[in-house]
Amino acid sequence: MLLHFIFPAGTQNMEEKWNYRVRSCNWLLCELADIAASPEQLRLINVLWETQICIRSGDDMNRVDEKVAIVTGGGSGIGESSSELLAEGGASVVVTDINEEAAEHTADIIKQRGGRAISMYQDVTDEGRWQEVVEAATSKFGKLNVLVNNAGIGGVGMDDIEQSSFEDWRKIMSTNLDAVYLGCKKAVEVMKGEGGSIINISSVMGIVASVGVGPAYNASKGGVRLLSKQVAVHCGTLGYKIRVNSIHPGFIWTPMMRSAVGVADEITTEEDLRQMLLLRHPIGRLGVAEDIAKGVRFLASEDSSFMTGSELVIDGGYTAV
Repeated sequence: MLLHFIFPAGTQNMEEKWNYRVRSCNWLLCELADIAASPEQLRLINVLWETQICIRSGDDMNRVDEKVAIVTGGGSGIGESSSELLAEGGASVVVTDINEEAAEHTADIIKQRGGRAISMYQDVTDEGRWQEVVEAATSKFGKLNVLVNNAGIGGVGMDDIEQSSFEDWRKIMSTNLDAVYLGCKKAVEVMKGEGGSIINISSVMGIVASVGVGPAYNASKGGVRLLSKQVAVHCGTLGYKIRVNSIHPGFIWTPMMRSAVGVADEITTEEDLRQMLLLRHPIGRLGVAEDIAKGVRFLASEDSSFMTGSELVIDGGYTAV
């Protein structure tokens, strides 16, 4: 049964819409109970009632109401999905990207759905721009609770240790590791009074190495993993209520991943690439951005309040084989 809700005039935010849905479902279930003519129908009503309770409980999980989050690389892929799920959970989101139009598009989608968001251009390797982004977040929304260091560049198909250049090494390290350092540094400075959650997007390539992945990418993502632990220990030792964790996605079917077509002579189409990657994931499918975004929302919420200095591996079994 599909229910289509027509919201009353003035129903703006997602919390109001959710409460309206709950009240409507309660009314419908009570009406159905009144007209139920058989034990079978009553049993069905009970099942629907219990299902509604479960749905409501599930919606309350991973809530990030009243939190303020910055998501870098929020214009596409994991960053876009993370921004949307955080906003859906009640957070105000500052969406940043080096592609300003893409960041604006994500923020517009959030606002169209009743959420709160602003967008900003950000080159994450620019320390001065970090200051401006954090100031914008605190000026617009009053605080900063969550930082998602997601922006990065890929390493699939890069030259190996013999063929790669130091210039290539520095470019990848600057974006994938130096920028995470800058973000953590600024977030700790702002969050240490009230606490918060820093979520650094690493990779399974920060845990294991692979042929076809450049040395700088492996090193940068491994660096993110250990940097997260170090900052977590620092904050905990000084009594800052800041949790710092890393997420290690497997191969996620995003624009960055699809750009790896041609990494080998036999990989000439997106379908060739997808089939090759499927063989490395025991779960039988590739990940999608929302798989990782759900992990981000979990780490941003109080449901993960006992997690810090940890790595959340979401990889479809990639690191198990």
